[in-house]
Amino acid sequence: MSQSKFTNFQPEDIDIIISGGDVVTFDERNTVILNGCVAIKGNKILWIGTSAEGELRFHAREKIDARGTIVMPGLIDTHYHTGQQLLRGSLSAIHRRHLSKSPHWKNYYVPFEVGLTPDDVYYSGLAGYTSMISVGTTCFMEAGGPHPDEMGRAAHDVGIRGYIALNTMDFDDTIPHAYRMTTSQALKENEALVKRWEKNELVKASLSLRQLIVSTEELRTGLAHLASQLDTFVHTHLSEGTYEVDYAMEQYSFRPPEYFSRIGLLNSRLHCAHTILMTKSDLDLFAKSGATACHCAFGNYGVGPHQFTAMLERNIPVGLGTDGPGGRCTLDLFEVAHFAVLGQSIVAGMPYHASAIGYEESLAACIRNGAKAARLDKNLGSLSVGKYADIILVGAEDYDQFPVVDPVVTVSQNCVGRDVRTVIVNGRIVMKNREFLTIDIKGMKKAIETQYEDIMRRYHTALRQNNTPY
Repeated sequence: MSQSKFTNFQPEDIDIIISGGDVVTFDERNTVILNGCVAIKGNKILWIGTSAEGELRFHAREKIDARGTIVMPGLIDTHYHTGQQLLRGSLSAIHRRHLSKSPHWKNYYVPFEVGLTPDDVYYSGLAGYTSMISVGTTCFMEAGGPHPDEMGRAAHDVGIRGYIALNTMDFDDTIPHAYRMTTSQALKENEALVKRWEKNELVKASLSLRQLIVSTEELRTGLAHLASQLDTFVHTHLSEGTYEVDYAMEQYSFRPPEYFSRIGLLNSRLHCAHTILMTKSDLDLFAKSGATACHCAFGNYGVGPHQFTAMLERNIPVGLGTDGPGGRCTLDLFEVAHFAVLGQSIVAGMPYHASAIGYEESLAACIRNGAKAARLDKNLGSLSVGKYADIILVGAEDYDQFPVVDPVVTVSQNCVGRDVRTVIVNGRIVMKNREFLTIDIKGMKKAIETQYEDIMRRYHTALRQNNTPY
């Protein structure tokens, strides 16, 4: 639009204008606008176009100079454990000293989580959610842990979008008694949590079923009914290990996906993490169900050959997740997307002398399918007019990025989380030029250092009592 057309034009007042960067929208048409502009009003994207036109059309309360960056949607972590955040690096250190005891989730993660106080979880949330923001993640899906209201409080204070969830187990005497509930209690507390957070703008709660082998059928079917009643979803682990498949076959004569289907749980209100040990029949059943999935590429290939490409080909909404800091100790979804490509090259490409999946496709799955997994695809998943302003600016002028021939290639192949410069969530600038505007990072780190010593003292005592190497 030429300047002459704006001779008598009064610019529209808006809140934020992002101008001068290359806008990679990740919409269905894969729209890219070089030297583009994004206008934000309230918590929504009002307009997207060229910088030249945007500068004339709008008068912004705050202007962000995006030159030298790629402007794109925030990333969505579709499987994360807040309660495990302060275990970052611990299991890797144990591996260096000993052969750790399997399964890790039962022998290391559960004993850690069960000893956490509400304050511990709040500080875990602060550490985890600031880490997420710093690497470009603007929305997370909690798998289920202790003291979920403290997760929500931390998410609110940091300014990140997300789903919190309560750890839910009502079976298995090997699980600490303090971490198990009765079936009735589990259903009531899940329901109450969802209702407490249903009116919060940024943070919502979902239902959680920890895993097949630590739950009763009454709890599984109860959560399925509750998800429909509350118009939400159930977050669970599915086909994560051989122990789970063996358990389902021994108890029910079906593999986990078919068993879940037969009891009415495998449907469009189920979100399944890992989904590693999936046969062709499992995938076909999953595709028909409308359930969503998460590929945690840092850890999944240590269990089996995840069929990420096959799931995408069947239009299964499979996003990406970090699984928390236990997975390579980082929450960087850019790197998870890179690992997914590498893994699929080995699983679905190399054996057939073919290309399996591209970096662009992997990152797009993280964003678009992440939004579907979070049941927010009407408002997230691309930079589009009317969607939430969850936007990140990624630096593209570093030595290993130059020259930028195509911003889609650069952001998909040459960028990692530490290239993220500025993060906007729900129309609010949370981090600008790598400085947090919502929280005192130095104060947070100091408080956590004191908390951490006490947490690890309690944790090591619990491991000693269980004769678990550490």
